[in-house]
Order: sequence, then structure tokens, then C-alpha cells
Amino acid sequence: MALLKLENLHVALEDGTEIVKGVDLEVDVNEVHAIMGPNGSGKSTLAYALMGHPAYVITEGRIWLDSEDVTELAADERAQRGLFLAFQYPHAIPGVTVTSFLRSAINAVRKARNGGADDPIAIPEFRKTLLAQMDRLKVSRELASRYLNDGFSGGEKKRVEILQMAMLKPRMAVLDETDSGLDIDALRVVAGGVKELVGPEMGALVITHYQRILDYITPDHVHVFVDGKIVESGGAELAKKLEKGGYAPYEPEEVPA
Repeated sequence: MALLKLENLHVALEDGTEIVKGVDLEVDVNEVHAIMGPNGSGKSTLAYALMGHPAYVITEGRIWLDSEDVTELAADERAQRGLFLAFQYPHAIPGVTVTSFLRSAINAVRKARNGGADDPIAIPEFRKTLLAQMDRLKVSRELASRYLNDGFSGGEKKRVEILQMAMLKPRMAVLDETDSGLDIDALRVVAGGVKELVGPEMGALVITHYQRILDYITPDHVHVFVDGKIVESGGAELAKKLEKGGYAPYEPEEVPA
């Protein structure tokens, strides 16, 4: 079984409105899959449902991670098992510094993987790793002592998301339109960080509206997502086709009143 497997996944809002309408997908380590679709097609809903957001209800189907059924698990339990979500719009957390947040997250994962017993990362090791990753991802060191995403620019928020990924070393990373609002330099840094991490220990699912991030991360598979469903799959060339022709050929025709 692939590292991440979705079986006939249906997702609805709390009011019962169905958004994701039966998705089958397998993403393995050392693979980058891109999900591309128009605005309002349900891409972000799929991402949030994968991570266990309580506002999205899985009404049918299963989510498997590393051969374990995680469909009913809470978001923190999924994170402890190696699932990571980079948000399209990262939230600010006033009062919690980037350093404190990252160290707490790492220690929570280490505790879960140590059978529930505390196994905190040594402060010198944490600091050395953090500074090295910040330099590699071109994240200003002064951000380490600032409150998470509080007053950050769009590019700073997205770089810090990738910094979290680099520090936590997840098994499967889901990036929800991480390219939105980025200039070219920030896009290169973010894409470079993802490329470096994808390998024998990690796979990635890149959710995007535009093809431009795929100029820097060549996907192994591209899936067209329209009206809550995958309607076509192919290789990297499919993203180029979408860039030229758009999503209109895949969208259902409107029936005249």
C-alpha cells in the first residue's frame, strides 16, 4: 500500500453540503503529486479533511497513512503519525514565538513516537538544527524570537511553513496553495525546500490553482480536480496543458433554465 491512500473519500460541511465527492488517490514516498483545479472546486476542503479539521465531515470512504486507517483520528494524532499540512493562509498565534512553537511541536511528535513518554529534543541540538534550516530556507533569524506569523509578510509566512516541515520531517506533506501570494524569489525557496525533503522518507501532495510552482517542483503525477472529483490524471505534461487551455474543458456545462 502507498504511504497515503484515499479510498472513495466523500467530505461534507457541517450543514451536510457535500464538497468532495468520491476521491481515490495513492501517494507514496519519493513522489510528488499535484492536484490542480479551479477556485471553488474543493481542493482546500480535501486538504483540511486529510488533516482532520473538525469543520469538515468525512461521510464516506477511508484515509490510510502508512497502512493505518486514520479516518477517525484527530489532527494532532495524524500529525504525530507523520502527516503535515502547509496552509494557504497560515494563522498568526500572538504570544507564541516561532522557536517555542517549533520546539513544542517536535517534542509532541517525539513523545508520541516514544510510547507516550517524554523525549524532549536537547536544546543545543534544536538550536543548531533550527538555525541551519533557517539559513538554508532564507528565513531571517530574527523571526525565531517573534510571535508565529504575527505581522509576517506573505512570503515570510510561507517560508516559515516550509521551515516547520523541515524541522518536523513528516512522512507525507500536503501543501495547500503554498504558492499563492509569493514573489518569484520566495517561490523558488519554498519549492527548493520541498524538493530537498521529498525522497525515500517523504512524499508530497501539492495542491495548486496555477502551474507556476510546478516549474520548480516537477510532479510525478498531476490530477485535475473539478467539482469535488478527480476528472483526469497524467504526468507533468498535463500541468502544461492546463496552463494553456485552462479548466473549462473539464467543467460541467450549465443547463439553461
